[in-house]
Amino acid sequence: MPELTKLYSMQEASEHTSKEDCWIVIDGKVYDVSSYLDDHPGGDEVILQATGKDATDDFEDVGHSQDARDQLKTFCIGELDTSTAPPAIPELKIVSKGQTSSDTVKKLKDLMKQYWVAPVAVVGISIVVGGILYLRKN
Repeated sequence: MPELTKLYSMQEASEHTSKEDCWIVIDGKVYDVSSYLDDHPGGDEVILQATGKDATDDFEDVGHSQDARDQLKTFCIGELDTSTAPPAIPELKIVSKGQTSSDTVKKLKDLMKQYWVAPVAVVGISIVVGGILYLRKN
């Protein structure tokens, strides 16, 4: 019979970041390591820094022994629900060279209006003020 595991979102896992309530995510599994913090050979701070994110790389970079990996399994409380995870790479809208999107063109025109008005106004005012000062001197 298949084993049912509880699914947790990354949001749920990231809410458990204190010494009294510490969850970490490694290889798609969620572990409650609160009771192990004091016993961790690297200290509790190392684990606390790995909370709130996927700590797989942090765990693998240290080079944990097989005993450590077996011990980790005892703290497993469920799996990471990947269906609620945001996509790793945002979708991009592809526009071919000859194609233009009316929204993109409109946004570009609006930006151009915003950014050329201020410098032109400053130059125009400077010319008027300079002309007035020049005429007053003569």
